[in-house]
Amino acid sequence: MATDSVKRLSELDSQGYTVIEGFLDRERLARVNALYDAWLGGHRGRNNFEGTCTERIYTLVARDRVFEDIVEDPRILALCDAVLAPNYLLTASQAIVIGPGETPQPWHTDDSFYPIPRPRPMVSLSTIVAVEDFDAENGGTEVIPGSHRWSDTEVAGYYRQGDAEEDPALADRLAAQARPVIMSAGSCLVFAGTLLHRGGENGSTRTRRAFSNQYCQPWARPQENFFLAIPPARVRAMSPGVQSLLGYSIHPPFMGQVTAYHPRTALEPGWVPPLERDGNSR
Repeated sequence: MATDSVKRLSELDSQGYTVIEGFLDRERLARVNALYDAWLGGHRGRNNFEGTCTERIYTLVARDRVFEDIVEDPRILALCDAVLAPNYLLTASQAIVIGPGETPQPWHTDDSFYPIPRPRPMVSLSTIVAVEDFDAENGGTEVIPGSHRWSDTEVAGYYRQGDAEEDPALADRLAAQARPVIMSAGSCLVFAGTLLHRGGENGSTRTRRAFSNQYCQPWARPQENFFLAIPPARVRAMSPGVQSLLGYSIHPPFMGQVTAYHPRTALEPGWVPPLERDGNSR
């Protein structure tokens, strides 16, 4: 394993996160910003968690080839290979653009929906890529170093989907331990799904453009249902690596099979589902 990967894995283990500087080169960064210029304007969040002054664009992996390539970047996959089982999946892929006036996001973890007692082995690994500079004024991500190892008792009261509010006492305690992630455009924050974090308050007049790709164990249910979100014809044109990340793969011995066939069979031109072929369709 490369020296850089060893260092990043050590930081993931000790503090729960690491930063890859210069993750996006100038050409890719310009491409992403140009796409955002064309897309943004109609994707406001629907609640306090998504952010009422924040825009989110989901299923980003299927919206342009540049995001397909980034999803299988070897620096990220090297970390996934080390902390997740083979045939791991992409669980989320979304643009996150925090606008001026946005309030702090509730503290949360990215794996809160997996009901496994904490502290737990890693179920998911998250990335946040800065498309614009992150600072303490424009909503840069804030993290709680070491919280990836906390127990259920230590994180009791933090935000979970469906909860009305986070515990104010816990929020105050976490704010006192928070560390803003200051990083330049093109850098990538990588962190354990168990790490407490949030999008910060944007008290500036600038946006904070970013996107997040998240990966999970091959036996865990992904957040985004890519089977329904991305037409098979679109997936057919993707690389085998991206197809596997989207779920067109098998977790041994047969998790993910499609009527006893490998799911990639469903991408072959002219494929007919066995139920229809056998005359059992309604």
